[in-house]
Amino acid sequence: MPELKESVKILNKVGLHARPAATFVKVANCYTSEILIEKDGKTVNAKSIIGVLSMGIEQNTVITIKARGEDAEQALRALVSIVNNKLGESE
Repeated sequence: MPELKESVKILNKVGLHARPAATFVKVANCYTSEILIEKDGKTVNAKSIIGVLSMGIEQNTVITIKARGEDAEQALRALVSIVNNKLGESE
């Protein structure tokens, strides 16, 4: 199965910390595909809150979301969409 990937910029002020990270992980866990986040050559499991928080992703950081599996296309589309919508944050 091919790996799909897309790079996105984190737009919300607090980056991918606490609440926004929890939102991201919650959406990632809705899919059966393997989903990873890559930043600066480091890769973590997007379904792990500890992994996501350990990346220290701040506002205006570009991350690459990678997905591989049966529902990879839907997973990637959903995650890119929530990132582009500031992960539900109003600021």
